[in-house]
Amino acid sequence: MDYKPFGRTGVNVSPLVLGCMMFGQKTELDETKRIVDCALDAGINFLDTANVYGAGGSEEFTGEALSRDGKRDRVFLATKVHQRMSPDPNGLGNTRLHMIQECEASLRRLKTDHIDLYIIHWPDKCTPLDVTLRAMDIAVRQGKVRYFGASNHSAAQLCEMLCLADKNVGPRVISSQIPYS
Repeated sequence: MDYKPFGRTGVNVSPLVLGCMMFGQKTELDETKRIVDCALDAGINFLDTANVYGAGGSEEFTGEALSRDGKRDRVFLATKVHQRMSPDPNGLGNTRLHMIQECEASLRRLKTDHIDLYIIHWPDKCTPLDVTLRAMDIAVRQGKVRYFGASNHSAAQLCEMLCLADKNVGPRVISSQIPYS
C-alpha cells in the first residue's frame, strides 16, 4: 500500500478508505469482522463511519471488529456527528450539548478512548460555527478527538472555520468530505 500524508497532520493513511455505513444494517457482525480483517490485510488503515448509520449500529459493529487483536491501534478511525440520534429537542445538530453527548456515545460504541477524525457531518443553520468549534476544541483538549473534519460544507463555511481557528476559537479543520459519487 502506498500510504499518503493526511493533510497537515503528519499521519500516513491508505489512499483507500473503508466505508462502514452498512455495518450493523445490511452487514451482519461476522461479515463485518471479515470485511475489516480483509481491509487491514490489504493495507487499508483508514475506516469511516457515523453515529447515525444504523442508529449507532455501524459504530457498534466497527468497534467490535476493531476490538480484537490490537486492530484498533492499526487504524485511523473517523466518525461523524450532526444527525438526529434521539427524539429529544436537542438530539441533533452541532451544538456543544449534542456534540459532547454524541462524542461520548460514539466512543462507547466504537470501544475506544479516542476518535482519530471527528467529522461534522452537515452544517447547522441554527448553531454558529464558533459554538461548534469551541465544542470540538473541548473534545480535542480532553484527548477524545485527535483531529476534526467537515462533511457537506461549502467552501465559504470551510473558510469561516479556518478564520475562526486562526483567531484561536477552536482547532483547524483538516479535512473536507464533499458530496461526490
